Amino acid sequence: MSAQDFWQNMQKANQVISRLKGLKSTTEPFQRAFKEYEEIEELAAIMDDGDEASLKELNSDLSGLKKKIDMLEFKSLLSGEHDLNNAILSINAGAGGTESCDWASMLIRMYMRWATQMKYTVQNVDLQPGEEAGIKNATVIIKGEWAYGYLKGESGVHRLVRISPFDSNKRRHTSFASVDVIAEIEGEVSVKIEDKDIKVDVYRSSGPGGQSVNTTDSAVRITHIPTGIVVQCQNERSQIKNKATAMKVLKARLYERQQRELKEKMEKQYAAKQKIEWGSQIRSYVFHPYNMVKDHRTNEETSNTQTVMDGGIDRFIQAYLKKRKS
Repeated sequence: MSAQDFWQNMQKANQVISRLKGLKSTTEPFQRAFKEYEEIEELAAIMDDGDEASLKELNSDLSGLKKKIDMLEFKSLLSGEHDLNNAILSINAGAGGTESCDWASMLIRMYMRWATQMKYTVQNVDLQPGEEAGIKNATVIIKGEWAYGYLKGESGVHRLVRISPFDSNKRRHTSFASVDVIAEIEGEVSVKIEDKDIKVDVYRSSGPGGQSVNTTDSAVRITHIPTGIVVQCQNERSQIKNKATAMKVLKARLYERQQRELKEKMEKQYAAKQKIEWGSQIRSYVFHPYNMVKDHRTNEETSNTQTVMDGGIDRFIQAYLKKRKS
């Protein structure tokens, strides 16, 4: 970074800065915790055993240090190549009409609440509202350190059981929505997108409008012809900005597809993996006849459904990462 020509290539410079940021976020918390440990050790050496006030302060400092060490141990689970990256999160309502669309909107709210608690920022990319309520699908980019590392285990089918507010007979309904999480890829990766392989369509943004809103064909849909992958963005009023964001998402999806294919080739000799498809849910959310959220991969569960729907999903994230590591 101290080289004279460092800033001449901005793309390369940003990659180096991003790498440095990741290294600092790994080493600095440990260095701070170790320094705090040394200070507590020095305090304990000179403390009078009969000094209750000092003993209380020491116990408080030790408790705080233990929490920091627990977090350091947990972050050691985030060792994937792109765990430090932003996360592109997509939610799609399953079969079931309005009920599933409402469930999809509840899930996107849950993840946005979690992101707020983590002090992450959320960029809306695309949202298709349901015909009566909720959403058919939504894509957002959750921006912050380790966002993908935390959320990568959320990919899969999420199942809801509740008394439907849309059923006048108050019957119990089961709804499904799929969650897909991929890493936002910055810089150069081994993915080439040729102009002849993509089809770009522009259209008018959907959703509520007003004066000077949704009056131009600014939304962009890009179809990657060889793979059939379709991405779209309608968040910005500028067609150019929407196309740039859509290309970024397409690039990430193609990279994720490439890595998944490589991984599947390597894993053919092992037991078959459970596919992400309807009927193979990773987590169930039961609101009736009892309250429970249970992750079927780790058996982690809680009866505090309201806290979970308000973004309290850390216990499930941690349980999944710990089991995956073990």
